[in-house]
Amino acid sequence: MTLGNEAALGNEAAFDNELDSEFEDEFDSEFGIDMPGKIIAVHLNYPSRIAQRGRTPEFPSYFFKPASSLAPTGGTVERPAGTELLAFEGEIALVIGEAARWVSPEDGWQYVSQVTAANDLGLYDLRAADKGSNVRNKGGDGFTPIGPVTIPTDGIGEGDWRVRTWVNGELVQEDTSDTLKFPFGQLVADLSQHMTLEPGDVILTGTPAGSSVLLPGDVVEVEVDAPTAPGAPTTGRLVTTVTQGETEFGDFGNRPAVNDLQRIEAWGSEEEHAAAVAAGRATPLDAPAASASDAASTDATTSPASPLTPEIRELLSGVAVATVSAALRKRGYTEIFIDGVYPNHEGDAILGTAKTLRFIPFRPDLFKEHAGGFNAQKRAFDTVNEGEVLVVEARGVPSTGTVGDVLALRAQVRGAAGVVTDGGVRDFAAVQQFDIPVFSQGAHPSVLGRRHVPWETDVTIACGGAAVQPGDIIMGDRDGVIVIPPFLLAEVAAEAAAQELEDGWVADRVAEGHAVDGLFPMNAEWRARYVAETGRG
Repeated sequence: MTLGNEAALGNEAAFDNELDSEFEDEFDSEFGIDMPGKIIAVHLNYPSRIAQRGRTPEFPSYFFKPASSLAPTGGTVERPAGTELLAFEGEIALVIGEAARWVSPEDGWQYVSQVTAANDLGLYDLRAADKGSNVRNKGGDGFTPIGPVTIPTDGIGEGDWRVRTWVNGELVQEDTSDTLKFPFGQLVADLSQHMTLEPGDVILTGTPAGSSVLLPGDVVEVEVDAPTAPGAPTTGRLVTTVTQGETEFGDFGNRPAVNDLQRIEAWGSEEEHAAAVAAGRATPLDAPAASASDAASTDATTSPASPLTPEIRELLSGVAVATVSAALRKRGYTEIFIDGVYPNHEGDAILGTAKTLRFIPFRPDLFKEHAGGFNAQKRAFDTVNEGEVLVVEARGVPSTGTVGDVLALRAQVRGAAGVVTDGGVRDFAAVQQFDIPVFSQGAHPSVLGRRHVPWETDVTIACGGAAVQPGDIIMGDRDGVIVIPPFLLAEVAAEAAAQELEDGWVADRVAEGHAVDGLFPMNAEWRARYVAETGRG
């Protein structure tokens, strides 16, 4: 059934009283079909895409796309001026044939009358502004091409469909509906719990791995078919050409903004982004100091200024961790030691702001869902910033590696102040050749998947028996590593620096042959001499 057939996408009478007649007439004239009342899109559904994203949803989640984003085959879509990350997502689109309310997952598929192809286009440049709603980044004019024909579902099962996408003639996406985490019937049933799905409503069912960025001049094609069904019905190719817009966004609303994480997610992976840079199709990643928010969030938030100022760094220069820990003990902080970790270079010291990574115990199903693609471990090392210490909760398990040479090198290139893990380090000899300080329980050759599942980043963790929050101050030397609450840093640093000078003076007196009794700690006589000689109270 072609999209010139009036019956293709629903019942006109259902919407005549709800839609602006002028816009509806324009839509009917362009498409020759009735306008859907709702366009609902699913975030993550294909296992290949879930693995790529490194996060697995327990249930389906959705967003709406406006009817004004619909476009026919053979049209163009504009990449707005000032943006760089317009991405395609080839999808199978379901067309509701009869009203569905409170239906079961087993019955959900029977409410779908046709299937067609769709392209869920979106601007990663505006994801942060949307905070998950997708209104701006996926709602633009022409951002939902659909068609060119629909396929009746009679005699075809919900697992019998295939979606393929080509960019400039090259096949870049291919997957089948029998792999979906959330089958079509479940989507219909779940949505029908919250709203009546009406004839003509369209559900975009998610995209497989392979989604990437389009440039002006690129041609993207999406086709949905049922290759094992009688006659192998197909929608034909839904064709869209990208053009360059000339009108920039105004300063009366959120303007486009990108960071390294958005670039990596838009292109699909860091490797694919690097290949695009080499081909002259992508902007390189920012410098190590640039902020790249975690994958677990699409918000572009600005972290508060670290209390670890140059002045405090100067105060702590040469101050022993033991001295700082004594100052913390006076204030009641005794469980601030990350126990059992040692530096990979003798004499190493670290001082920086904590960024956290958490592993959970290994379980095959969780590892399968969370360890692939741009997982939490990769995200942590790919987004650690200059001056940060990446602290890894490995539950004190030394018998597996939690960081290797590639990830340690990535942290060094990004300017990290160090890595602390209460687990093991693989490629230990190679890591020792790097400049970055790495504190761990020692070497172990095991790769990821023996004892751990990379789970989440930028959360409160327990490392070596100490609670660590993002933004805490991490300080380490050969004696060990401690955690300093940020609000105590200034006073603790001042006290510890003064104590270090005093301890040095006392050590000099001991070296001269004086007994420690009365000198360490200093009694009134020694204190008076110390003040007289140093001018310090």
